[in-house]
Amino acid sequence: MKNSRRQFMILSAAGACTLAMNSKVQAQAMVADTDPQAVALGYKADASKVDKAKYAKYAAPQACSNCALYQGAAGSASGGCPLFAGKQVAAKGWCSAYAKKG
Repeated sequence: MKNSRRQFMILSAAGACTLAMNSKVQAQAMVADTDPQAVALGYKADASKVDKAKYAKYAAPQACSNCALYQGAAGSASGGCPLFAGKQVAAKGWCSAYAKKG
């Protein structure tokens, strides 16, 4: 019985590690401009396409990459954002929740 229990524990731990590493390795999906959350926040993957009449708050050079919420590495093309859980935003994107980093 001890061997079976020991094998079970080892295999369980290995399986848990594999699942944890797999979720980190898999690329997260990008937020689409048409996602309901993106539409609600006025997100655009290309900040130059923001409707300046609708979002008067927007001003160049605002972009996700220099937003306080952006979780991507400096110089990366995309990164995480807590507003879009489980998805990545474009570094050159923008939304109405923009908050200057720093």
